[in-house]
Order: sequence, then C-alpha cells, then structure tokens
Amino acid sequence: MNLWQEYKRPTSVMEAVQSLASASGPALPIAGGTDLLLDLKQGRHSPIHTLIDLTFIPEMTLLEVRGDELFIGAAVPVNRIALDLLTGTHAQALTEACNLIAGPQVRNTATLGGNVAHALPAADGTIALTALEAQAEVAGVSGTRRMPFTSLFLGPGKSAIDKSKEIIVGFYLPITNHHQASCFKRIMRPQGVALPILNCAVWLERAGDVVNDIHIVVGPGGATPFRATEAESALRGKSLSEETFDHALESLLAQAKFRTSPRRASADYRKHIVGGLFSDTLNDAWSRALISDR
Repeated sequence: MNLWQEYKRPTSVMEAVQSLASASGPALPIAGGTDLLLDLKQGRHSPIHTLIDLTFIPEMTLLEVRGDELFIGAAVPVNRIALDLLTGTHAQALTEACNLIAGPQVRNTATLGGNVAHALPAADGTIALTALEAQAEVAGVSGTRRMPFTSLFLGPGKSAIDKSKEIIVGFYLPITNHHQASCFKRIMRPQGVALPILNCAVWLERAGDVVNDIHIVVGPGGATPFRATEAESALRGKSLSEETFDHALESLLAQAKFRTSPRRASADYRKHIVGGLFSDTLNDAWSRALISDR
C-alpha cells in the first residue's frame, strides 16, 4: 500500500505553496520526515495524497546573517545547526538543544522546521527558539509574513499553521551583542533514545552584577511553550544572588503548570527537579555573558 500518490519537489517557496493549494487530494509539506513518515506507516496520520518536498528550495536551506538578525531556514537539518559557527556564536541555547535531539542519524535528517511544526510544548528546538525570541517567516498563497514565534502554537500537537496551505520558511533570531548569552539544558530518561523529562533555556543580558534583561523558558510548563515571565520580572534589574534566585524560582513554580506524563515523569517530580535545572542553566548563561564580547 502506497503511503502517498504524488511526490513533488518545488524549487521555490511560492512553487511549494502553489503545489499545496493545487493538489488533487490531501497534501502536506515534508522535509526530514522523521515524524511524519512514521506516523503514516503506523496509521497515526490520515491518508496523504501529495507530499511536497521542501529540501530543494534554496531559501529554506540557508543559515546566514541578515543585517542584525540570524536567519535559519526551516529545512536546515538540526545537526548542521548544532555544528555551525554562526549558531554557536549567536544562538548557544539552540546549538545545545539541537545537539540533544534524538540520535545522530535522526539529527542528520530532521529539520528545525519539522521540530517546530510538530507543536510539542517541550520540544528542544522550540524551547530554545522561544528563549531567543525568534520570529517565524510563514508563506501562504497571499505571500509571506512574520509571526512572533509563540503565536505558532495553539496547544499540545496543535499548530497555528495550516499545513495544507502554508509552510514555515524559516526563523529570524536577534544577533548576540556584548554581554548577552544563552544556555539550554535538560533532564532526560534514556529509553532507546533519550526522552526529555524537563527542558530549560535562558537568554540574558548582564550589566556588571545586574541582570539587565532575561528570558526564561521551561518545558513542559503549559500547553504551549512556557515563558516564565514572573520569574523574569523577579530577576530583571536585580543582582543575581541566592535571595533573588529563590524569589525567581518561587515565581516560576507559581506560574508553571507542570503535567504528568506516564512515559516521562509526574508533575510533582518535575516540580521537585526544576530548581536545580533552572539554577544550572541560569548560572551557565550568566557566566557566558560575562566573557561575551562580540
């Protein structure tokens, strides 16, 4: 039994969008396909008539600096992101997240766009991109537009992108400036491949011993990627001390909505371990920002 009837390889973003719109049956974009192909083979996805391969579109495989932003095409494999000097310089949290996605074979094939389009609130790439305040470029029949990254998510596994009509072209991240840095860490359980129990990403800017600005993201902390805004407020403009950290952790625990996963961890266990994970991630970003001079 064929998993699809037609397979198209457009060479431009508009050609891909038009192929989606004109397909004679249900159509979906595909890049790495590490999730979609398994779902089709195992009957977890409704039948597809046409697959639109995005990996032949030059725009979507670019990783480059554009003015004061870093652009990462949605079809760039996560292993390339993990190894590229540009992401290592300007998106350390994303580099660390991509290094932890599945195993080497999957990382060579899976794409950042696919990781995001799957819309899981604790996905490694998603957590890092949220902390880095990325914007997404989305294309449809009426043209392209930029969206705040978090607006892509409606709930667990529910994307705001209509995959039958739209595609994610890529992501824009602010360039890292002087005394800014980021970090990503996770606690995981080995089960064939390492399954994340809890993820954390922190981006910050320091002015001497003061937290000038900060973004804190924990997953899963809610139905969509969770910014710990109350914890950010507790740290912003303050010296990083044990007292201010304790206040920030209390704020994070009060705001987050941890859930129980039968295959990963209980909500209570996640509450118990988040303090150590948050502390380690924050301290590494803090140390990196001291020596950052770009």
